[in-house]
Amino acid sequence: MIASIIRLVVSTVVTFLIAIVAFVTLPFNRTEKLYHGIGRFWSRALLRICGVRVVLHGAECIDRSRSYIYASNHASMFDIPVVIAGLPDDIRLVYKKELERIPVFGWGLKWGSYIGIDRGRGAEARKSLDEAIEKIRRGASVLLFVEGTRTSDGRLQPFKRGAFHLAARAGVPVVPLTINGTYSIVPKHSLRIRPGTVDLILSPPVAVTGTSEKETEHQIMERVRSAIEHQYRVQ
Repeated sequence: MIASIIRLVVSTVVTFLIAIVAFVTLPFNRTEKLYHGIGRFWSRALLRICGVRVVLHGAECIDRSRSYIYASNHASMFDIPVVIAGLPDDIRLVYKKELERIPVFGWGLKWGSYIGIDRGRGAEARKSLDEAIEKIRRGASVLLFVEGTRTSDGRLQPFKRGAFHLAARAGVPVVPLTINGTYSIVPKHSLRIRPGTVDLILSPPVAVTGTSEKETEHQIMERVRSAIEHQYRVQ
């Protein structure tokens, strides 16, 4: 427990210092790649401090020259640094607006290049999806946690429509991303940090097909859930 407290304190200090750097560089972040680069540096520093190792599987499934929508399960607060550090792509996270209430970390999300979505307000949610489409058109990839919130028992939850609605509108392939191992590092409602290994598993992209937007959403969701269920390890 003492080691966990030390990791938490050091991680908080490092997050605060790197957040200051991120804020200072915001005026120079015209392509948004600088912000993501700082986010990747923060993520790797945090993982090293906490003794978390990330192993990527399936990198051959993606083409680095094109944009994707990554659809991932969500098991822990560590999912964010894990995917930023581990994915070999210039990604923009779509996150819950509630995370902006977290001091320092949430401020960095709010004022940076990532996309906050308020699911309780339809007009605001649509505006966030429009922003995501614009970023995709400029060459970035987008990542959404398709369960909407962290699992409370280590099992997969029902998927939300957001990622699949976005794919149907943007016409961009969806890459199923399975995260195994973060739940045991920091479960929901816990601040105790345990070192461990996380596996990021990329499955082949799911192409956008279907005769209507609704049919397309349904088809993509089924195929993505099947891919994640096949790779997911209950934690």
